[in-house]
Amino acid sequence: MTKTFETSRRRLLQLAGGASAALAMPAFIGRAGAATQITVADPGGPFGPAFRKAFYDPFEKATGNKVVNVAREAEPTAQFKAMVETKSYTWDVCTLTLSARDILKGQGLLDPIGFSHADVPKLMPQAISPEFMGTDVYSTVFAYRTDKVKNAPASWTDFFNVEKFPGRRALRKNPIDTIEQALLADGVPLDKLYPLDVDRAFKVLDKIKPHVAVWWTGGAQSTQLLQSGEVDMLPGWNARLQAAIDGGAPAKIVWNQGLYSIEGWALPKGGPKADVARQFVRFCSDPKQQAIFTEVLAYGPTNLDAYQTIPAERAKVLPTSPENLKLMAIANEDWWSANRAKVTERFNAWLLT
Repeated sequence: MTKTFETSRRRLLQLAGGASAALAMPAFIGRAGAATQITVADPGGPFGPAFRKAFYDPFEKATGNKVVNVAREAEPTAQFKAMVETKSYTWDVCTLTLSARDILKGQGLLDPIGFSHADVPKLMPQAISPEFMGTDVYSTVFAYRTDKVKNAPASWTDFFNVEKFPGRRALRKNPIDTIEQALLADGVPLDKLYPLDVDRAFKVLDKIKPHVAVWWTGGAQSTQLLQSGEVDMLPGWNARLQAAIDGGAPAKIVWNQGLYSIEGWALPKGGPKADVARQFVRFCSDPKQQAIFTEVLAYGPTNLDAYQTIPAERAKVLPTSPENLKLMAIANEDWWSANRAKVTERFNAWLLT
């Protein structure tokens, strides 16, 4: 569905569900002076055109400032650190995962975004902090081929039950998410997952290991596995699985016991264009702008008011729609930050046994 959103100066003064004019006005008076060009780093791929339509072009039209987007590295923390330390700024705003945000925040490498949850109350509380504003939510769930799996699995316990739910399976070749899935399969409640019982998880993984046909390593591979029918069920990031379904694969996503996380904007500390960068981040909190990217990307908006303008059929495949969100929990990035290295080492060694 194609939508056109004309963003007026009056609308900009009302950004984010009732922010005061006094607060919003300084962010959007750019046309009165010389235009500024900012460079934003997004994840690349489909994000570029989706964010161009939802954020970049409308911000340019509203303020007169220009937005140039580049694709960031998959793990941009080292590049981020180098920019701040050398004061050689390749970009002015960058998308980060929650874990990358926490790493950079701990090193004192982020500038404040200049507004809070009180200014945008319909933002998910986990999506905003003094140095970060989340724009999209992605979820790790699983999907199964409806043409191959006749007894529909509805939980991770079902996924791990190879007798009752036969079929070729794939798992992610990474302990992140895989450890949680094993524990959920073993009966650990979703709200009691953390701290993760790693020993218990590996006992569960020992049982399913002989039945794993493919250990996937990237999102594109997970899409292809489902699309081609090489496997009958697999976990993955919801948008990657949805891409296979949109491409015609007879498959269904199971949202139950999914784990979601958030990606969003942050500013490198000391950036020379921080004022305009903050204006841009604030602009991206607007629900109607966030609704636009969901036309292309099957990720959830963080401003839940966006669902007022998202068609009901599209909302069904987005992680933050009320019906899906209530079935899931947010992944604990703090636990993984503290334990990632040692658990990854153990996982990689276990794969070789």
